[in-house]
Amino acid sequence: MSLDYFNKLVDTGCAPPDEIAVIKAGPSNRTAFLTNGRTDATKLSRLRDQGHTIRFGNMQRWIPTFQHISQDIQQETGYSNYMHAFLTPGGEQGLLHHWDQQMAVIVQVAGTKTWQLWEPPVDAPTREWGESFRVWREDFIPTWEAAGPDLTVELTAGQTLLLPRGWVHNPHALNHSGPSLHLTFAIRERTPFWLAEQLLAGAIERSDFRRVILPAELEVPALADRLSETRRALEAFLDTLDMTAAAIRVRKAAVTGLEYST
Repeated sequence: MSLDYFNKLVDTGCAPPDEIAVIKAGPSNRTAFLTNGRTDATKLSRLRDQGHTIRFGNMQRWIPTFQHISQDIQQETGYSNYMHAFLTPGGEQGLLHHWDQQMAVIVQVAGTKTWQLWEPPVDAPTREWGESFRVWREDFIPTWEAAGPDLTVELTAGQTLLLPRGWVHNPHALNHSGPSLHLTFAIRERTPFWLAEQLLAGAIERSDFRRVILPAELEVPALADRLSETRRALEAFLDTLDMTAAAIRVRKAAVTGLEYST
């Protein structure tokens, strides 16, 4: 997984188009490198040479080595995960300030990348709560820049950075002449909310949880009664569960589930 390998992916156009994005100090572009829906090597190479970061996404889906690594991580941790690669020309920047809803392990493969870091503005963000694009404010970046980063890391080839979820990061190669290549291993940590979802998943097998709620029952105050009724039904359902059997089922979901909803 060398700099030369990823440059060849650019110059040959062999990476799948759905897993490529080009970025230059702003949001990603998913179409500028396409011709008739396919990766155009000439366009992609030109964009790299013009200073765009090339992001190769979800490599566990199309590079066997990463698929094996992904499986091993999930078997060991119970966390689903995915892998991206970011190739940034020297003196340039791809994504601007943002935070992610999962932990990341950043592995610097070539060159140096500067990571400006700020403590989380949102406590324990998840996919459906507290993602940066969902709660973004225009004053975020000016405020962070005015205060300065809480931590700055110059990550050099061979070094690894553990980035906890929620930490704001502004990675760039603006102060470095050579290209930077890093791998991001995004680790989707499980939460108690995920456990609750797993416990409730079996309720769908009971017909009383599949009955129709009439339109009139979705009006207040009748809705409050239906909610109270459903809460009692959920409590009764949970009281019937064998937690040892549930633990076996949830463990299987943890080590095999590839997507998540929290």
